[in-house]
Amino acid sequence: MVLPAVALLTVFAYVPMLGNVIAWQDYSPYTGFLDSPFVGWWNFERVFTNPLFLDAVVNTLIISAFQIVLFFPVPIALALLLHSVLSPTLRTTIQSIVYLPHFFSWVIVVTIFQQIFGGAGYVAGRLRDAGYTGFDLMTDPDTFYLLITAQVVWKDAGWGIIIFLAALSTVNPNLYEAAVVDGAGRWRRMWHVTLPALRPVIVLLLILRLGDSLTVGFEQLILQRNAVGVGVSEVLDTFVYYQGVVNGDWAFAAAAGLVKGIVSLILVLAANRVAHVFGEAGVYQRAER
Repeated sequence: MVLPAVALLTVFAYVPMLGNVIAWQDYSPYTGFLDSPFVGWWNFERVFTNPLFLDAVVNTLIISAFQIVLFFPVPIALALLLHSVLSPTLRTTIQSIVYLPHFFSWVIVVTIFQQIFGGAGYVAGRLRDAGYTGFDLMTDPDTFYLLITAQVVWKDAGWGIIIFLAALSTVNPNLYEAAVVDGAGRWRRMWHVTLPALRPVIVLLLILRLGDSLTVGFEQLILQRNAVGVGVSEVLDTFVYYQGVVNGDWAFAAAAGLVKGIVSLILVLAANRVAHVFGEAGVYQRAER
């Protein structure tokens, strides 16, 4: 039963990794990687001395930090709130509403935000009708990080609660009953029963999020790149796309992408080690002999 998935992973994930060899070549798509000359570490030297790459790294880390701090706790809070709703009908209705934005494309999400917070949007129009000065949040570089974080929260927070709700459904009800008998109120039950049940899942997802911290949303950012400028919207994914696909510097883009992948792997391994120090399983753990 696993063989089809293994075959797909091999064909579309592991085999394309062989193409990373062009990071050490003066690659041309017309000659192919078999005939392109090797240039050693020259492309990596170009990557680390390119100021645009360093700016993209800084923007990526800032956006990732915003999303970890402001987005990551939201699905947990929503799951706790939904778990406390006693009416199954009301719980299902709320879940359906908060899940729905996840199925919207980023084009639709950005368009909705444009219609609400753009210069000709609903909020700016109502402010002008009231005698105030309108604003255009969609083209303001100073608030761009908060804007894209708000977009991610609105789009994916509802979808993110699925795993937490699944973890909460496995909590033994006897634990809550015992806590009530011991005099624990709602908040103490949440602190001593609910959150410990969620802790392994929270740690696992946080490790995976740290490993994916250098990938902050290619489609979302490239759609708004021209509106706010490259200075705040250029991240590693868009940088690799424009250097490789648009400018045709495939070897340079491959080197930049490879650096990103290696750093992401290091982040996952480091976060997993920290999880082991605090007694959590993390993504993986060594089998005891």
